[in-house]
Amino acid sequence: MSRGCIGVTILTLLLTITTTPVISWRPWPHLKPNASDLLYGGSKKFEGSSEFVHLKYHMGPVLTANITVHAIWYGAWQNSQKKIIREFISSISDVNAKHPSISGWWKTAQLYTDQTGANISSTVRLGAEKNDRFYSHGKSLSRLSIQSVIKSAVTAKTKPLPINPKSGVYLLLTADDVYVQDFCGQVCGFHYFTFPSIVGFTLPYAWVGNSAKQCPGTCAYPFAVPQFMTGFEPLKSPNGDAGVDGMISVIAHEIAELATNPLVNAWYAGQDPSFPVEIADLCEGIYGTGGGGSYTGQLLSDHDNATYNMHGIRRR
Repeated sequence: MSRGCIGVTILTLLLTITTTPVISWRPWPHLKPNASDLLYGGSKKFEGSSEFVHLKYHMGPVLTANITVHAIWYGAWQNSQKKIIREFISSISDVNAKHPSISGWWKTAQLYTDQTGANISSTVRLGAEKNDRFYSHGKSLSRLSIQSVIKSAVTAKTKPLPINPKSGVYLLLTADDVYVQDFCGQVCGFHYFTFPSIVGFTLPYAWVGNSAKQCPGTCAYPFAVPQFMTGFEPLKSPNGDAGVDGMISVIAHEIAELATNPLVNAWYAGQDPSFPVEIADLCEGIYGTGGGGSYTGQLLSDHDNATYNMHGIRRR
C-alpha cells in the first residue's frame, strides 16, 4: 500500500547512537547533477518522486489522535523568533487561511492511516512550552544529550511538560549558538523517539537547529546560499530572519514524519528503518510547481519581494 508525497516542501511562513535518528537534510543547488537530475534528465515538469518511491506501511502506530506539539526553547531566543514558529504550528489546522495554505498542505499527511484504517489527525496544536535559556546541558549537544534535555523538560520541578506519548510530540529547538552533533555537516534536523532508560518514557520527538551563525547556506537555503555558489543571490526572507525562516521547512518536514512514522516502524520506503525514505523526503527541495533537482520551483512573492509559497493564520 502506498501514498503520495507530502505535497511541496514548506518554503517559509511569514507568520548516533547505536540506532540512528531519522534525518532531515536541506536542499540546495548542486555543482554536479544529483540523482534526480540524472533520473529526470532535462525535464523539470515533475513534482516529487512518489511515482518512483513507494512508501510501505510496516504496521506501527501513527498519530491519529489530536496532535499536540510541546516546544522546548533551548538557549537564547527572541520573542519575535518564537512567534514565527508558534504561528506556523498553529497554522497547520487553520482551515480559513488563503490558498495555498499550510492546512491544505497538511491534508496530504492526513491521507495516511494505521492498520485500523484511522487517518492521521487533522488537528495539530501548540501545547505547553519550556524555556531552557541557561543551556542546562551546555552549548554542545550529542544525540543522546538531546534526550537528556527532553528529560529535564518533562521532569522539571516547576511547570514540567506533560507526558503524552499517544498524541504528544516534543520539539527541541536550539538557538543559533548551540552546536548539535552532525549539525550542518549531515543534518539540519531529525526525529526519533526517546529511550525509557534515559527519559523514562517512549516519546516521539524532533530536534531542529537555528543555522543562522553556523551554516545558513546549507540549512536556511534559499534565504542564504553557500559561499561556493558565486553568482547566486539568496531569496528575501519574509520574516526578515533567514535562520528561523529556514527552520520552518525543517520543522514542517519533521512534524509530518513524526505523524506518519513516530516510532520508525510505520510509513517509510526501504529495507532499513534506520535510514528510511519517509513522507517528507519524497518532496525534499520542492517548494513550488515544477520544482525538483536543483530548482526550487515557481514561487510567490509579496509587495516587498519576499518569497513564500504558503499562507498561514496571519503570515505568509
